[in-house]
Amino acid sequence: MKISVIIVTYNHEGEIVHCLQSLQESPLSSAMQILLIDNRSRDRTLDVITSFSKNFAEFEIIKNKENFGFTRAVNQGLRIAGGDFVLLLNPDTIIPEKTIPRLIEHLTQNSAVGAVSPQFRNPDGSIQPSCRRFPRRRDVGYNALGLNLLFSKSKEFNYWKMGDFDHQQLRKVEQPQGAFLLFRREIFDKIGFFDEQFFMFFSDVDWCRRIIKAGWKIHFFSDVHIVHARGSSVHRHQVKMIKTSHLSFYRYFQKYYRGIINQALNYGIGVFLLFLMIVRIISYYLRPKKA
Repeated sequence: MKISVIIVTYNHEGEIVHCLQSLQESPLSSAMQILLIDNRSRDRTLDVITSFSKNFAEFEIIKNKENFGFTRAVNQGLRIAGGDFVLLLNPDTIIPEKTIPRLIEHLTQNSAVGAVSPQFRNPDGSIQPSCRRFPRRRDVGYNALGLNLLFSKSKEFNYWKMGDFDHQQLRKVEQPQGAFLLFRREIFDKIGFFDEQFFMFFSDVDWCRRIIKAGWKIHFFSDVHIVHARGSSVHRHQVKMIKTSHLSFYRYFQKYYRGIINQALNYGIGVFLLFLMIVRIISYYLRPKKA
Protein backbone atom coordinates (compact mmCIF):
# COMPACT_ATOMS: atom_id res chain seq x y z
CA MET A 1 0.00 0.00 0.00
CA LYS A 2 1.22 3.47 -0.88
CA ILE A 3 -0.29 6.88 -0.17
CA SER A 4 0.32 9.79 -2.54
CA VAL A 5 0.09 13.11 -0.69
CA ILE A 6 -0.46 16.13 -2.95
CA ILE A 7 0.31 19.52 -1.39
CA VAL A 8 0.14 22.83 -3.28
CA THR A 9 2.16 25.71 -1.84
CA TYR A 10 2.31 29.44 -2.49
CA ASN A 11 4.22 31.50 0.08
CA HIS A 12 3.64 29.03 2.92
CA GLU A 13 7.00 29.06 4.70
CA GLY A 14 5.31 29.61 8.06
CA GLU A 15 2.81 26.75 7.71
CA ILE A 16 4.39 24.01 5.60
CA VAL A 17 7.02 23.12 8.19
CA HIS A 18 4.36 22.04 10.72
CA CYS A 19 2.43 20.14 8.06
CA LEU A 20 5.46 18.14 6.91
CA GLN A 21 6.55 17.50 10.48
CA SER A 22 3.17 15.96 11.25
CA LEU A 23 3.33 13.75 8.15
CA GLN A 24 6.85 12.68 9.10
CA GLU A 25 5.55 11.53 12.51
CA SER A 26 2.75 9.45 10.97
CA PRO A 27 3.10 5.66 11.38
CA LEU A 28 2.51 5.46 7.62
CA SER A 29 5.23 7.96 6.66
CA SER A 30 7.36 5.22 5.07
CA ALA A 31 4.47 4.44 2.70
CA MET A 32 4.02 8.06 1.62
CA GLN A 33 4.85 9.53 -1.76
CA ILE A 34 5.02 13.28 -1.09
CA LEU A 35 4.23 15.36 -4.18
CA LEU A 36 4.74 19.03 -3.47
CA ILE A 37 3.80 21.53 -6.18
CA ASP A 38 4.98 25.08 -5.58
CA ASN A 39 3.28 27.92 -7.47
CA ARG A 40 6.35 30.17 -7.56
CA SER A 41 6.55 31.18 -3.90
CA ARG A 42 8.44 34.40 -3.25
CA ASP A 43 9.35 33.58 0.35
CA ARG A 44 11.44 30.73 1.81
CA THR A 45 8.85 28.02 1.15
CA LEU A 46 11.09 26.09 -1.25
CA ASP A 47 14.01 26.17 1.19
CA VAL A 48 11.81 24.76 3.94
CA ILE A 49 10.41 22.09 1.65
CA THR A 50 13.85 21.00 0.42
CA SER A 51 15.09 20.57 3.98
CA PHE A 52 12.40 17.89 4.52
CA SER A 53 12.98 15.93 1.32
CA LYS A 54 15.46 13.52 2.90
CA ASN A 55 12.97 12.51 5.61
CA PHE A 56 10.64 10.64 3.23
CA ALA A 57 11.31 7.66 0.96
CA GLU A 58 9.64 9.43 -1.98
CA PHE A 59 9.59 13.21 -2.09
CA GLU A 60 9.17 15.12 -5.33
CA ILE A 61 9.06 18.90 -5.74
CA ILE A 62 7.54 20.51 -8.82
CA LYS A 63 8.62 24.14 -9.14
CA ASN A 64 6.21 26.09 -11.31
CA LYS A 65 7.56 29.19 -13.05
CA GLU A 66 4.34 31.08 -12.32
CA ASN A 67 1.28 30.75 -10.12
CA PHE A 68 -0.86 28.26 -12.03
CA GLY A 69 -3.50 28.19 -9.31
CA PHE A 70 -4.61 25.41 -7.00
CA THR A 71 -6.55 23.32 -9.51
CA ARG A 72 -3.90 23.06 -12.22
CA ALA A 73 -1.26 22.32 -9.59
CA VAL A 74 -3.38 19.49 -8.14
CA ASN A 75 -3.63 17.99 -11.62
CA GLN A 76 0.15 18.13 -11.92
CA GLY A 77 0.32 16.01 -8.80
CA LEU A 78 -2.39 13.61 -9.95
CA ARG A 79 -0.44 12.89 -13.13
CA ILE A 80 2.43 11.37 -11.16
CA ALA A 81 0.59 10.01 -8.12
CA GLY A 82 1.27 6.29 -7.82
CA GLY A 83 -0.44 5.46 -4.55
CA ASP A 84 -3.37 3.13 -3.86
CA PHE A 85 -4.79 6.13 -2.00
CA VAL A 86 -4.38 9.83 -2.75
CA LEU A 87 -4.55 12.60 -0.16
CA LEU A 88 -5.18 16.20 -1.16
CA LEU A 89 -3.74 18.26 1.66
CA ASN A 90 -3.44 21.98 2.35
CA PRO A 91 -0.11 23.22 3.74
CA ASP A 92 -1.84 25.00 6.63
CA THR A 93 -2.81 21.72 8.30
CA ILE A 94 -1.39 19.54 11.07
CA ILE A 95 -2.21 15.83 10.96
CA PRO A 96 -2.28 13.82 14.23
CA GLU A 97 -0.68 10.36 14.08
CA LYS A 98 -3.89 8.30 14.10
CA THR A 99 -5.78 10.29 11.48
CA ILE A 100 -4.51 8.86 8.19
CA PRO A 101 -4.36 5.20 9.35
CA ARG A 102 -7.94 5.34 10.69
CA LEU A 103 -9.25 6.94 7.51
CA ILE A 104 -7.55 4.37 5.29
CA GLU A 105 -8.97 1.64 7.50
CA HIS A 106 -12.42 3.14 7.03
CA LEU A 107 -12.02 3.14 3.24
CA THR A 108 -10.76 -0.44 3.13
CA GLN A 109 -13.69 -1.63 5.25
CA ASN A 110 -16.33 0.24 3.24
CA SER A 111 -16.05 -0.55 -0.45
CA ALA A 112 -18.87 1.81 -1.45
CA VAL A 113 -17.05 4.82 0.05
CA GLY A 114 -14.75 6.49 -2.44
CA ALA A 115 -13.53 9.44 -0.38
CA VAL A 116 -13.36 10.39 3.28
CA SER A 117 -12.54 13.46 5.33
CA PRO A 118 -11.91 13.88 9.09
CA GLN A 119 -13.21 16.41 11.56
CA PHE A 120 -11.49 19.80 11.24
CA ARG A 121 -10.44 21.72 14.33
CA ASN A 122 -9.23 25.26 14.83
CA PRO A 123 -5.83 25.80 16.48
CA ASP A 124 -7.65 26.41 19.79
CA GLY A 125 -9.23 22.94 19.62
CA SER A 126 -12.76 24.01 18.72
CA ILE A 127 -14.61 22.27 15.88
CA GLN A 128 -14.31 23.97 12.49
CA PRO A 129 -17.34 23.29 10.25
CA SER A 130 -15.89 21.70 7.12
CA CYS A 131 -18.74 20.01 5.24
CA ARG A 132 -21.15 21.56 2.80
CA ARG A 133 -24.00 20.60 0.55
CA PHE A 134 -23.86 21.45 -3.13
CA PRO A 135 -24.97 25.09 -3.40
CA ARG A 136 -28.27 26.23 -4.86
CA ARG A 137 -28.77 29.61 -6.50
CA ARG A 138 -30.96 30.84 -3.66
CA ASP A 139 -28.13 30.16 -1.20
CA VAL A 140 -26.26 33.11 -2.74
CA GLY A 141 -29.12 35.39 -1.69
CA TYR A 142 -29.45 33.86 1.77
CA ASN A 143 -25.74 34.42 2.43
CA ALA A 144 -25.74 37.94 0.99
CA LEU A 145 -28.66 38.94 3.22
CA GLY A 146 -27.10 37.30 6.28
CA LEU A 147 -29.99 34.87 6.71
CA ASN A 148 -27.50 32.02 7.06
CA LEU A 149 -26.12 33.79 10.13
CA LEU A 150 -29.47 34.90 11.54
CA PHE A 151 -30.83 31.35 11.22
CA SER A 152 -27.53 29.51 11.55
CA LYS A 153 -29.11 26.13 12.47
CA SER A 154 -31.69 26.23 9.70
CA LYS A 155 -31.47 23.55 7.03
CA GLU A 156 -33.07 25.97 4.55
CA PHE A 157 -31.32 29.27 5.22
CA ASN A 158 -27.95 27.68 6.05
CA TYR A 159 -28.40 24.70 3.72
CA TRP A 160 -25.17 25.15 1.76
CA LYS A 161 -22.87 25.42 4.80
CA MET A 162 -24.77 22.69 6.70
CA GLY A 163 -25.67 24.73 9.76
CA ASP A 164 -27.94 21.89 10.90
CA PHE A 165 -24.93 19.50 11.26
CA ASP A 166 -22.76 19.58 14.40
CA HIS A 167 -19.77 17.78 12.78
CA GLN A 168 -19.58 15.30 15.65
CA GLN A 169 -20.71 12.04 14.06
CA LEU A 170 -20.04 9.85 11.06
CA ARG A 171 -22.30 10.60 8.12
CA LYS A 172 -22.54 10.66 4.35
CA VAL A 173 -21.88 14.15 3.01
CA GLU A 174 -21.74 15.87 -0.36
CA GLN A 175 -18.67 18.04 -0.15
CA PRO A 176 -16.00 18.15 2.56
CA GLN A 177 -13.43 20.94 2.32
CA GLY A 178 -10.60 20.21 -0.08
CA ALA A 179 -8.06 21.08 2.63
CA PHE A 180 -7.99 17.35 3.45
CA LEU A 181 -9.61 14.81 1.16
CA LEU A 182 -8.48 11.18 1.07
CA PHE A 183 -9.72 9.03 -1.80
CA ARG A 184 -9.14 5.77 -3.60
CA ARG A 185 -6.89 5.86 -6.66
CA GLU A 186 -9.65 4.31 -8.79
CA ILE A 187 -11.73 7.44 -8.23
CA PHE A 188 -9.25 9.43 -10.30
CA ASP A 189 -8.94 6.61 -12.83
CA LYS A 190 -12.71 6.74 -13.35
CA ILE A 191 -13.61 10.45 -13.29
CA GLY A 192 -10.35 12.09 -14.37
CA PHE A 193 -8.67 15.35 -13.49
CA PHE A 194 -9.96 18.40 -11.64
CA ASP A 195 -11.72 20.94 -13.88
CA GLU A 196 -9.22 23.74 -14.56
CA GLN A 197 -11.87 26.32 -15.40
CA PHE A 198 -11.95 26.73 -11.59
CA PHE A 199 -8.65 28.45 -10.74
CA MET A 200 -8.82 27.82 -7.00
CA PHE A 201 -12.36 27.68 -5.61
CA PHE A 202 -15.11 25.20 -6.48
CA SER A 203 -12.85 22.67 -8.19
CA ASP A 204 -13.24 20.47 -5.09
CA VAL A 205 -17.02 21.02 -5.11
CA ASP A 206 -17.17 20.01 -8.75
CA TRP A 207 -14.95 16.98 -8.14
CA CYS A 208 -17.05 15.74 -5.22
CA ARG A 209 -20.15 16.10 -7.34
CA ARG A 210 -18.52 13.94 -10.01
CA ILE A 211 -17.52 11.34 -7.39
CA ILE A 212 -21.12 10.97 -6.26
CA LYS A 213 -22.41 10.92 -9.84
CA ALA A 214 -20.01 8.03 -10.53
CA GLY A 215 -21.72 6.00 -7.79
CA TRP A 216 -19.38 6.47 -4.81
CA LYS A 217 -20.21 7.76 -1.35
CA ILE A 218 -18.26 10.45 0.50
CA HIS A 219 -18.01 10.11 4.29
CA PHE A 220 -17.26 12.55 7.07
CA PHE A 221 -15.42 10.58 9.77
CA SER A 222 -15.53 12.38 13.11
CA ASP A 223 -13.48 9.88 15.16
CA VAL A 224 -10.24 11.52 14.01
CA HIS A 225 -9.33 15.11 13.23
CA ILE A 226 -6.83 17.54 11.73
CA VAL A 227 -5.89 21.06 12.80
CA HIS A 228 -6.54 23.62 10.07
CA ALA A 229 -5.38 27.24 10.11
CA ARG A 230 -8.31 28.10 7.83
CA GLY A 231 -7.34 30.03 4.75
CA SER A 232 -4.02 31.55 5.77
CA SER A 233 -2.98 31.99 2.14
CA VAL A 234 -6.40 33.33 1.13
CA HIS A 235 -6.23 36.14 3.69
CA ARG A 236 -2.85 37.27 2.35
CA HIS A 237 -4.32 37.85 -1.12
CA GLN A 238 -7.82 38.94 -0.20
CA VAL A 239 -8.88 40.98 -3.25
CA LYS A 240 -7.68 38.40 -5.76
CA MET A 241 -9.44 35.66 -3.82
CA ILE A 242 -12.70 37.63 -3.71
CA LYS A 243 -12.63 37.99 -7.51
CA THR A 244 -11.71 34.33 -8.06
CA SER A 245 -14.33 32.95 -5.68
CA HIS A 246 -17.20 34.93 -7.19
CA LEU A 247 -16.23 34.01 -10.75
CA SER A 248 -15.92 30.34 -9.80
CA PHE A 249 -19.35 30.42 -8.14
CA TYR A 250 -20.87 31.67 -11.39
CA ARG A 251 -19.00 29.07 -13.46
CA TYR A 252 -20.25 26.32 -11.17
CA PHE A 253 -23.87 27.27 -11.81
CA GLN A 254 -23.18 27.53 -15.54
CA LYS A 255 -21.76 24.01 -15.56
CA TYR A 256 -24.55 22.31 -13.64
CA TYR A 257 -27.67 24.32 -14.45
CA ARG A 258 -28.30 24.24 -18.19
CA GLY A 259 -31.18 25.04 -20.49
CA ILE A 260 -32.76 28.35 -21.53
CA ILE A 261 -34.51 29.10 -18.23
CA ASN A 262 -31.49 28.09 -16.16
CA GLN A 263 -29.20 30.18 -18.31
CA ALA A 264 -31.39 33.23 -17.71
CA LEU A 265 -31.39 32.58 -13.98
CA ASN A 266 -27.64 32.03 -14.05
CA TYR A 267 -27.18 35.38 -15.78
CA GLY A 268 -29.17 37.07 -13.01
CA ILE A 269 -27.06 35.35 -10.36
CA GLY A 270 -23.93 36.38 -12.25
CA VAL A 271 -24.95 40.05 -12.12
CA PHE A 272 -25.74 39.72 -8.42
CA LEU A 273 -22.37 38.04 -7.74
CA LEU A 274 -20.62 40.86 -9.60
CA PHE A 275 -22.40 43.38 -7.38
CA LEU A 276 -21.45 41.45 -4.24
CA MET A 277 -17.85 41.21 -5.42
CA ILE A 278 -17.61 44.99 -5.85
CA VAL A 279 -19.17 45.58 -2.41
CA ARG A 280 -16.76 43.14 -0.74
CA ILE A 281 -13.70 44.67 -2.42
CA ILE A 282 -14.75 48.21 -1.42
CA SER A 283 -15.39 46.99 2.13
CA TYR A 284 -11.97 45.40 2.23
CA TYR A 285 -10.22 48.65 1.28
CA LEU A 286 -12.30 50.70 3.73
CA ARG A 287 -11.70 48.31 6.60
CA PRO A 288 -9.01 49.43 9.07
CA LYS A 289 -5.86 47.38 8.54
CA LYS A 290 -3.99 45.82 11.40
CA ALA A 291 -0.60 47.35 12.11
